[in-house]
Amino acid sequence: MRRTFIGFICGLSLWFLTGVGAFAAERVLVFAAASTTDAINKASQLFERESGIKVIASFAGSGALAKQVIAGAPADLYLSANVKWMDHAEANGGIDADSRQNLLANRLVLITPKDAPPITLKTLSTDLAGHRLAMGDPDHVPAGIYGKQALETLGLWKDVAQSIARMPNVRSALTLVDRGEAAAGIVYRTDAPIAPNTRISDTFPADSHAPIVYPIALTTKGAQTPEARQFLQFLTGEKARALFAKYGFSSPAQP
Repeated sequence: MRRTFIGFICGLSLWFLTGVGAFAAERVLVFAAASTTDAINKASQLFERESGIKVIASFAGSGALAKQVIAGAPADLYLSANVKWMDHAEANGGIDADSRQNLLANRLVLITPKDAPPITLKTLSTDLAGHRLAMGDPDHVPAGIYGKQALETLGLWKDVAQSIARMPNVRSALTLVDRGEAAAGIVYRTDAPIAPNTRISDTFPADSHAPIVYPIALTTKGAQTPEARQFLQFLTGEKARALFAKYGFSSPAQP
């Protein structure tokens, strides 16, 4: 009787451990650029309903996420807001290069508070005097890198450089303008509608900066996970593409 009981307990423990392991495998962790928050959260919900696989998303600046991926963070997919950081992750063994592809494209806009006089690119140098221009940190954050490129191309960088409020990601820049704590901000077109107290006052010429492309790839860990591959396939499919379009993203040309 005692042996039977011990055998039952051991069997129950083994079932519990293997069951937990199976459950833990049925989830996907994606590291994604902050500007994709709403779209990726919605796509994750749709995927979960169809597959039964839980998706956990962590959003931040692309550079910070790339460094975490390289350091061995347990992410399964990495979605960057620019090619540079994905290149960095690939060069340092953080991603599965064969799974890499361009997922989204975007545009850069100038926003201002709704209750303030609009500031355009033509008037930026003069109207910004004594005020702050919110944007992602030009040294690290993709939106800030694109923004600096555009301002330099338009001959505005020297005039506004001292007024820049360097933010850790594009959503932080959006929030600063939405609260009226900055006179203007540089964000992605897809971010602007999220903040109720801001408006798009101008759009940067597409040729004033490098193309805004969002590459996605499985991490080296995710490449070994069937659920991660399944989610990547979903994100690159027609249903997700239609969803991303509703959030203002366009489809980039594949390399």
